[in-house]
Amino acid sequence: QLQLVESGGGLVQPGGSLRLSCTASGDALNYYVTGWFRQAPGKEREGLSYISISGSTDYADSVKGRFTISRDNAKNTVYLQMNSLKPEDTAVYYCAASGSWPVRLNQNDFDYWGRGTQVTVSS
Repeated sequence: QLQLVESGGGLVQPGGSLRLSCTASGDALNYYVTGWFRQAPGKEREGLSYISISGSTDYADSVKGRFTISRDNAKNTVYLQMNSLKPEDTAVYYCAASGSWPVRLNQNDFDYWGRGTQVTVSS
């Protein structure tokens, strides 16, 4: 059973950067599409980005040009580099994986989920 654990969240000032990590156990992440989602209080869960088995990527318009997803197969880890952070990026960030293809940036297309890591952007 694939298990995912997120790390790297925290408090950062507007304009700052953070790198989130999603480390897998139980199986190899490069057999799955891996995505990042976030959920702010009172809002629906939003799909941000995914990386496919082949390494192709997709991004939501809200983060395109600011966030970058990548994968290190040797470490069984997917990263989300977040730059130029804004207060509206404040949310709990989740890593998710899917054994299906194609996928959309929609939580219903992903089968495995981490517990999330809090990101707060504030001065």
